[in-house]
Amino acid sequence: MLKRLVLLIFMTLSVQLAWAEGDENKTTEDYVNYIELKPFVTNFGGVGKTRFLKCEVTIQVSSEAAHHAVNHHMAHIRNDIVFLLSAQTDDDVGTVELQQALSKKALKKVQNILVEEEGEGFVSDLFFTSFVVQ
Repeated sequence: MLKRLVLLIFMTLSVQLAWAEGDENKTTEDYVNYIELKPFVTNFGGVGKTRFLKCEVTIQVSSEAAHHAVNHHMAHIRNDIVFLLSAQTDDDVGTVELQQALSKKALKKVQNILVEEEGEGFVSDLFFTSFVVQ
């Protein structure tokens, strides 16, 4: 009876140790998460007929620290994206290719904010999940 109890305890501890080792082997490379920002609505195009742009933005991060940093600096990130969007003209957002180029500019802005505030860019990609010009 005592041998079975010792064997059971040994097996239980072995399983727990193996489980703990599996958690330690996880890397931040396995972590991918997406942060959906509230929709942006802004006027753009400068002087003349008032134009509006509405877009939804999703940011891809690769670590929990990145997720935290983006959420912590969300107000600054949203502010700079609004200014970027409002500075566009019809010629800057007329095609899908131009909109993709704009998303790269927005990504660079977000990364610059995080480098300035946190010392690291953190964000790996930025997508427009919706883009409407009116």
